[in-house]
Amino acid sequence: MAHDLTSLTPEYLAFWDEYFMCTLTTLRADGTPHVVPVGVTFDAGQRIARVITRKDSTKVKNVLAAGPDGATVAVCQVDRGRWATLEGIARVRTDAESVADAVSRYAARYGRTPTPNPDRVMIEISVTKALGRA
Repeated sequence: MAHDLTSLTPEYLAFWDEYFMCTLTTLRADGTPHVVPVGVTFDAGQRIARVITRKDSTKVKNVLAAGPDGATVAVCQVDRGRWATLEGIARVRTDAESVADAVSRYAARYGRTPTPNPDRVMIEISVTKALGRA
């Protein structure tokens, strides 16, 4: 079920605040999907989803390989019959301010601050579509 990004329901937004691990799907160079578990935060007002990760991860390599226009990706979470997927264009952010903001958002959603990591980057997803039943 598609949702209007300009008027997401309170239930849909609340689902993105609950403690659930998600999956991130990126595409490899050969077009096959690479799906991995991640923590995701979603700022509906900015229409941005954020994933923190290591700069040498396959997901980062896949996003960078797509070029400066970004990579088409999806993040998804499931809880029994409830589910939500965000699709959009991902770019890798390496600046300290963006990464620190993403870590702070992660800590707020998941209740713990990740161990400092000098190799941490953030995958920023400009959300273009919201799907789900939450």
